[in-house]
This record gives sequence, C-alpha cells and structure tokens, in this order.
Amino acid sequence: MDQAGIIRDLLSWLENNLDKPLSIDNVAARAGYSKWHLQRMFKEVTGQAIGAYIRGRRLSKSAVALRLTARPILDIALQYRFDSQQTFTRAFKRQFTLTPAFYRRSADWSAFGICPPLRLDDFTPPQAKFITLPEMHLTGITRSYNCTLEEISDSRHEMRLQFWTKFLSHSVKIPKTLYGLHDAQPSSEKDDEQEIFYTTALLTESITTEVPDAYPVILEGGDYVQFDYHGPFSGFQDFILTLYGICMPRLNLTRRKGQDIECFIPEKDEKDEVPPTEFRCEYLIPIQR
Repeated sequence: MDQAGIIRDLLSWLENNLDKPLSIDNVAARAGYSKWHLQRMFKEVTGQAIGAYIRGRRLSKSAVALRLTARPILDIALQYRFDSQQTFTRAFKRQFTLTPAFYRRSADWSAFGICPPLRLDDFTPPQAKFITLPEMHLTGITRSYNCTLEEISDSRHEMRLQFWTKFLSHSVKIPKTLYGLHDAQPSSEKDDEQEIFYTTALLTESITTEVPDAYPVILEGGDYVQFDYHGPFSGFQDFILTLYGICMPRLNLTRRKGQDIECFIPEKDEKDEVPPTEFRCEYLIPIQR
C-alpha cells in the first residue's frame, strides 16, 4: 500500500475543502479507511495529527481573509467551520498570538503562525535573497481592479498581459527591465473582495518615447526578500502564492507596508506580435529586517 500516495491525494482534497465539514469520520469516509487507521497513517506520513493540521490550515486561510478583505470576522469564522466568533478568536489567538481584530489592523503582516500546506512531492522552495534597494525614480501608469481571493490566480495573468501590452504599445523596443508594482487592500465596495493596484513602470531615464497618461513614480527604498522565477506565464501566480503560503512562513518573515516589485527581464529587446510564453522575473517583497 502506497501510504504516501494516499495521503498526498488526501492533502490535495483537504486543501480544496477547508470550508466544508471535515470531521474525522467524514475525512475517513472520503479516504475509505477507518478513522483510527487514517489518523495513524496520516501521523506516520506527515508527522502531524490530522485534526491539528486541518485546524491550522483553516486558521491560516482565515488569516489571509482577515488581511485582504473587509468581511466581518464572524462570517470568516463560520466559513471555516467555527461555531462562534468567540471559539474562533480563542483558536486564532493560540495560533497567531493576536486576536483576529488586532491581526487585521496591524500595519505589518507577520508570517508567524501561518501553517503552510503540506507537500509530499519533491518540492524545492524558491531560494531567498535578502537585498536593500535605494529609492528609484520610475515613470508608469497605475490601474486598479477588484476580485475575490478565489479569483486572484485567474485574473492576474490576463491583467499583466493587457497592462503591459498597452503600456509598451508606443515603444519601438523593449527596455532591459520592466517594473510591475502592486499592492492590495480590502475593497471599499464589497467586503468579500480586495482592490488590487498594479503599476506598469520603467526607469525614467530609459523612456525614449512619450507614454500617454504616465506619471512619475517613486519606488520606495528599503529591505526586500527576492525570489527568482523563470518559466511560463501560467505558472507565475502559483509561484507568488508559494512565496506567501510557504516561503514567508518557513523563513518567519514580516511583510512591511509597501509594494511588491516584479522586475521582468526580457530575453530580447525586439517586440513580437505574439507575447513570449516564458519569462524571467525577480520578485521582491518588502520586509522588516
């Protein structure tokens, strides 16, 4: 019996059903084993108790919802199967040392307490580099859009292509580095959505033709953690989710106020009618050191 394969499939199913009833009896029925056998097998393969793991992932998901949406705390608690706001608050404080309300209001976002999803494949996390950037002067255009947490992956790929295609439409050649700056905040219109602000920008001295509606952008200097990506556009958003869901918690980092920076490095400077299928990017997250 391939115990690792069974638990790997179960972990994937659990991750997609954290807002559903997940009693040990329900999970055991889904896996096709007695609850005693499943609990023992899960502990042997992962080193964790299945009930504690489910609770840790639910609280981690709720932490993201607290930071990126304006949904009432009770709604988030009920979504992740806590029977009351009081029960949720006690469990949340045990894991994060802060109440949900204080966690939401904090200026910085500590990865402490986040329980990353377990992975049983040959996964090697992206390597972190710690750098300090000087203040930089860019010229760019900022756009915003709203989406739910579940829509992030689907919307950002198309958004990047559309924004960059329009931004570079007046350029004869592609500059050596393209900067994408983005930040998110709870939407003021719908409490279950976040508003994404995305700026497409270039170093001011590298702009050789006028970009309509562009304005000066000051890129804040300071400490950042950098992760490098080289691959298809379709995998980029999963890469970013890995950084926040796995790498930041493993490194126990705190994200300070500021914008994430995408430094795209084109393979060539000639423009093609068809966008490239792969690209290189240095992804920087502002941190406290």
